[in-house]
Amino acid sequence: MKLEKIRFFPSYRRSEKTYPYRALIGVGGNEGEVKKRFVALYRLLQNDPRLHVQESSPLFKNPPFGYAHQNDFYNAVMVVETSLHVNALLKILLHVEKRFRRVRLFKNGPRTLDLDIIFFNHERRHQKHVTIPHPQWQERLSVGVPLLALKRFKG
Repeated sequence: MKLEKIRFFPSYRRSEKTYPYRALIGVGGNEGEVKKRFVALYRLLQNDPRLHVQESSPLFKNPPFGYAHQNDFYNAVMVVETSLHVNALLKILLHVEKRFRRVRLFKNGPRTLDLDIIFFNHERRHQKHVTIPHPQWQERLSVGVPLLALKRFKG
């Protein structure tokens, strides 16, 4: 894994507002101009009044897993405070992926942007569309290494 820094990755910002929920979002991509897309993503999320990006890790470049015949991935994690419950947050993140032209061709395939809810408010849940904490997060360097790079996240 290779560490890289770009604008907003890493970052830390205090919120002037109080939000009831806190989530750890995994961010990844390997198609097109990923670094520019991550900066645009940060700005988009920060401008949504329902969300506050409290902290983001540096970017890490790592080889793909599952399907190896594709570009290396850039990965980071973000600590997001939100007024949205987990299902509403998931809906917003899926919409953001589409906005950034995410196409789901096959499992572990190439993607412009991948957003996953890793943790949400210390909750545990298993529903059709979302499992919290995210399955196998501990086994994925693409989550574990950026998570270790966060300065203030305590779970």
